Amino acid sequence: MSDEIPTLDGDGLDEAVAGLAGWQVDGDAISKKYVFGDFCQAFAFMTRCALEAERRGHHPDWRNVYKTVFVTLSTHEAGGVTSRDLELAQAFDRAASG
Repeated sequence: MSDEIPTLDGDGLDEAVAGLAGWQVDGDAISKKYVFGDFCQAFAFMTRCALEAERRGHHPDWRNVYKTVFVTLSTHEAGGVTSRDLELAQAFDRAASG
């Protein structure tokens, strides 16, 4: 299909994730733990990320425990990590610093 997005795996995935601070390969996904000063900061981060994810039509698997947000990204329809996940990870990192 022409609209398929290729998945990254092996060395290509490891290399791509190495360029993302704090992200790690987690099976067929990438994941990161963000820690904020308090619950409100964590929730504000999630709100910024939710708006960005909705704009892109690409949504994370995540959970929040007080001031900590755990994020997992994978392109489910592709069966693994794609460029969409890497781009969203970068956007989330920008949201965490802003």
